[in-house]
Amino acid sequence: MNQDSYQSMLAIVQSFHDKHDFRNHGGEDLAYRVALMAEELGEISACVTKGKSNEDLAEESADLLILLIGTAISANFDLNQAFWKKMEKLNKRQSRMVNGKIRVSEFRGMDK
Repeated sequence: MNQDSYQSMLAIVQSFHDKHDFRNHGGEDLAYRVALMAEELGEISACVTKGKSNEDLAEESADLLILLIGTAISANFDLNQAFWKKMEKLNKRQSRMVNGKIRVSEFRGMDK
């Protein structure tokens, strides 16, 4: 299996969902998945704020990616397609410094 392809990641996450029968045991409930993603963001934040290793940060980031791919499975949308569509939009946006940090957004309702 090509470990550098989205299709491979999708297939292995689907296999994990199937192995544990997520669909029939609440594992694909979207509100539950959002809570799990929030938990993972907290763990990522802890890695950064507590100065944990890049290895720890990578592991927690991988957990979030797996949850995102699983959410695409659960909600039946193509995350790969959504990614490329969103990148196309983002690449057309302007950047701006906001509170000393670069930000790329539509800047609706924000003073220029």
